[in-house]
Amino acid sequence: MQKIDPHTISIDKLSLPLLNKKKVEADVLRLDKIHPLISGNKWFKLRYYLEEAKKQKKKTIVTFGGAWSNHILATAAASHLNGFNCIGIIRGEEPATLSPTLIKAKELGMQLIFISREDYKTRNVPEKVCNEECYLIAEGGYGIKGAEGAATILDYCTKEKYTHICCAAGTGTMAAGLISEAVSSARIIVLSVLKNNMELADSIKKLLRKKEPSFQLLHDYHFGGYAKHNPALLNFMNEFYSATFIPTDFVYTGKLFYGVHDLITNEFFPSGSKLLIIHSGGLQGNDSLSKGTLIF
Repeated sequence: MQKIDPHTISIDKLSLPLLNKKKVEADVLRLDKIHPLISGNKWFKLRYYLEEAKKQKKKTIVTFGGAWSNHILATAAASHLNGFNCIGIIRGEEPATLSPTLIKAKELGMQLIFISREDYKTRNVPEKVCNEECYLIAEGGYGIKGAEGAATILDYCTKEKYTHICCAAGTGTMAAGLISEAVSSARIIVLSVLKNNMELADSIKKLLRKKEPSFQLLHDYHFGGYAKHNPALLNFMNEFYSATFIPTDFVYTGKLFYGVHDLITNEFFPSGSKLLIIHSGGLQGNDSLSKGTLIF
């Protein structure tokens, strides 16, 4: 398996008629380029957990997620690269046919343990999994070390030049890292991909160790909920790729770019704003769509 290569991260400048019309500049931080499986922000959120697990001489990484979880696949691949055994606690009963995500995770050596949705809500880890050799990582890498790792994302750009930094959020781990590391003059715009996730603001704030810069959490671009989509979103993703050659996924980044485009259209950003949009990867989720739905 290829190694993580942060040097492949690029900053792509968007050239769209809408930006010229509204006098707004926008760059995309292409974290999706660092690895096909440990994609985008996933490596940043995992890196310090894995370092700690090595220091503690743990042998097995245990984490949580659903059947299409980017985090599950990334943890399986990162554990494989770093010589750890790996266990994934998967939400729901075991299906007759595994998703491509879980098939790949299993190929990478992850042991899959399915638990009921009720047990998953309380993150009940089966007793046979818990032992002194295991190191637990929360779903989505949520936690202080996940946020500290995500904060290093901004090492790959000149953060001082941007008035706004825009990102999608599930657990809020990456958002917390960006908020903690951004310059005080920058405003962080966080788009939730979950419906009615009103606890997200508190989840983010719990991970902030220093004075929080200005950030705004928006709940208008979830398209019905986590991993939900409609023709408008999918059409936008195809049109955006045609215009920019930047692929997106319908769970996170498609909603992010749709939302930012809509905000620019409605003059949410003042004239002269300079945006940094975080492409957090996760393109593997598109495999659940029918062939031909997307043009990339």
